Amino acid sequence: MRIDLHTHSTASDGTDTPAELVRAAAAAGLDVVALTDHDTTRGYAEALAATPEGLTLVTGAELSCRIDGVGVHMLAYLFDPDEPELARERELVRDDRVPRARAMVGKLQELGVPVTWERVAAIAGDGSVGRPHIAEALVELGVVGSVSDAFTPEWLADGGRAYVEKHELDPYTAIRLVKAAGGVTVFAHPLAVKRGRTVPEAVLADLAAYGLDGIEVDHMDHDEPTRARLRGLAGDLGLLTTGSSDYHGSRKTCRLGEYTTDPEIYGEIIRRATGAFPVPGTGGPSPA
Repeated sequence: MRIDLHTHSTASDGTDTPAELVRAAAAAGLDVVALTDHDTTRGYAEALAATPEGLTLVTGAELSCRIDGVGVHMLAYLFDPDEPELARERELVRDDRVPRARAMVGKLQELGVPVTWERVAAIAGDGSVGRPHIAEALVELGVVGSVSDAFTPEWLADGGRAYVEKHELDPYTAIRLVKAAGGVTVFAHPLAVKRGRTVPEAVLADLAAYGLDGIEVDHMDHDEPTRARLRGLAGDLGLLTTGSSDYHGSRKTCRLGEYTTDPEIYGEIIRRATGAFPVPGTGGPSPA
């Protein structure tokens, strides 16, 4: 089985619609794909309706969190999307995205960058506006060469010149809420140092003791020594280890299925979840 547990659609900051994403996942030879848009479940219905035969969809989200001034992302799988407390927190995060993005555009303008809110909003479309949309506007203007190049201290990285904070959960609260909604939690790309500051291993140990289920190890932002270090840490802490593409369509260079999760780990995630279950596709035949 080929299993990719971290992807994004136009419901947040990807460039594929949910329907296009699941069809692309099938065409890429995946057996299982998770839809994990930022702080939203809006893409579920479209993805479920379009998932081809032969592909299984895992519903999830990537929750925005912060601890000790460090922004972190918590992947949540197979939770009940209607559980009210978790739904309310996701809504608070989403509601803060527009004023935050406007403020970042304002900071960029003060730095002499001729970016406009209208262009950023057009790039975001119906998705939850975020830094990748602003980064794409910077690429269009020739300010940076790629979306990834915008995530530096010079521009949009945590603490960068144009960075603005937003409402975020602390990861302990995220774990508690996801667990209460029957879901499973995996810390996304925990040592992606190119994105900015990361949490110390002691925090990962505390989160594991609090109920964190796993850490994302195989990811494009982790080099081989980092992956080896994380596997050892996961073994010491009793955490599951996953691998994923973090696919964003054309917005990033990663490909669907570039990194995958071991089927036994996937089986354990399913075993632990009680809020929702993977859904086999019925939306049509898989691509040849």
